[in-house]
Amino acid sequence: MSIWKELTNIEQFATLVDESQKHGSAFVIFKHSTRCSISSMAKRRVDDKWDITDLPLYYLDLIQYRDVSNYIEQSLNVEHQSPQLILVKNGKAIYDASHMSISIDKLKHQL
Repeated sequence: MSIWKELTNIEQFATLVDESQKHGSAFVIFKHSTRCSISSMAKRRVDDKWDITDLPLYYLDLIQYRDVSNYIEQSLNVEHQSPQLILVKNGKAIYDASHMSISIDKLKHQL
């Protein structure tokens, strides 16, 4: 069973943020470049460490959906990185990490 849900368009992201604001809920976005070996390594680390069953984890393919990544950067005021893990709660980015600083344990401390 995959832990990942695909994030493929701006409307989907806007709905996630809206629901997060309305309900005080959280979700995570992993921005991934399929052309980057560091990004692939970071994704494998997330795959191996992810054990948060009640927190949705969205996968964004930066090569295919760069417009969505740009929109996320603007709307959450989080500088674009790749790979990048962003925790959104109450409609705001409360944690982000990139490259080898991506840590599921650190993310958990923000919940």
